[in-house]
Amino acid sequence: MRLSSTFSYYVSRQFLIGVATVFLIFVATIFVFDAVEMMRRGSGPDRELATLGILLQMAMLRIPFMAQKILPFAALVAGLWTFARMTRTHELVVARAAGVSVWQFLLPALLLALILGVFVMTVFNPLSAAMVSRYEQMDAKYLRGKSSLLALSPSGIWLRQSDGENQSVIHAQRLSQEDLTLHDVIIFEFQDNDQFVGRIDASEAHLEEGRWELSDAVLTGPDRPAQFRDRYDVSTDLTFNQIEDSFAPPETLSFWALPAFIKVLEASGFSAVRHRLHWHSLLSGPLLLCAMVLIAATFSLRFSRGGGTWLLIAGGVLAGFVLYFVSDLVLALGLSGKIPPVLAAWTPAGVFTLIGVASLFHMEDG
Repeated sequence: MRLSSTFSYYVSRQFLIGVATVFLIFVATIFVFDAVEMMRRGSGPDRELATLGILLQMAMLRIPFMAQKILPFAALVAGLWTFARMTRTHELVVARAAGVSVWQFLLPALLLALILGVFVMTVFNPLSAAMVSRYEQMDAKYLRGKSSLLALSPSGIWLRQSDGENQSVIHAQRLSQEDLTLHDVIIFEFQDNDQFVGRIDASEAHLEEGRWELSDAVLTGPDRPAQFRDRYDVSTDLTFNQIEDSFAPPETLSFWALPAFIKVLEASGFSAVRHRLHWHSLLSGPLLLCAMVLIAATFSLRFSRGGGTWLLIAGGVLAGFVLYFVSDLVLALGLSGKIPPVLAAWTPAGVFTLIGVASLFHMEDG
C-alpha cells in the first residue's frame, strides 16, 4: 500500500512539534544550570572583570554547542512521546489495520531526522563553532586569566612565551613529537612594550626542562653583528602538555574548517586524533538521530499489545542513556588510540541503528 501524503505530513508535523517542544525545554534547563555554574566560577576575588552581564553572555554563547549535544536525546524523547500518543489514540492501530507497515509510517520521521541532522552538521555547526570560539576567548580572559600559547597555520607553528618583562615569539615549520624538537626555527625576542631586541635562527630547537636547546643558531639584532653558535639555550617555562593544550579545541572549528585544520596539524607533526574524531562524530550525527527514532519506535509501538506504558517509556529513556554511555566509552577509546577514530565515531550510531532495525523487524507482522 502506498502511504498517503496527508498521513506522512501529519506524522512529520507531530514529530517535529515533539522535537521542538522537548528541545526547548532541555535548552532552557541547561541554560539555567550553565548560568549558575558561570556565576559560581566568576565569584572569586580575582574575577572583578567577570560581571553578571559577561557571565550570562558566556552562558548564552554555550547554548548552540550544548544544543548539538542534547538534540539526539530530544529526538528520542520526542519520538517516544509522538508514537506513544498516536498508539494510545489508536491512530497507528488504524493505520496498521489499513495495511500501512511500521516502515511506512516511520519513513516521514526518519527522513525528517536525517534532514535535521544534515542541517545541524552543515549549517548550525559553523554558527555553534563561532560562538564556542568566542566563549573560549572570554573564558580565557575573564575566568582563566590566560590566553592560547600556540597558533597553527599553513606557514607552520607559532608559539608565544614570556618570562616577566621579556617575551618571545617562536616560529617553526614542524615538530617531531617523539623527541619534542622544532625544525627550521626562528625566535623573535621582544622587551618592555613590544620593543624588538633580537632574532635567533636555528636549524632545530629541542625542548628540555626549563629551556629550548638550539642547534646551529645565528643571533642577530639591531646595531650588532650576527653571531653563530653551535649550541645556544633559550629559557622557557613551557612544557609539551601546555603546548598541546593550547590547540584550538575541535568544538571551536566548524565542520567545513576541520579537514584543512587536520591536515595542517598533521603536517606540523602533532596528533590530530581528537579533531579527526570530532569531525567523524559530526558526520555520524544524522545517522544517530535516525537511530534515536528507531529506538523510540521500538519501545513506544508496543503500548497496544499488553500495557506497561510507563515501564516501556522508562526503558526507552534508559536506552538513550545507555547510548550516551557507550558513545562516551567508545570515544574515550578512540582518543586514547585503542581504536581508530572512524570506528569510534561511527560505532554507537551504527550499532543502535542496527538494534532498532532488528527490533522493528521482529515486531512487524504486517
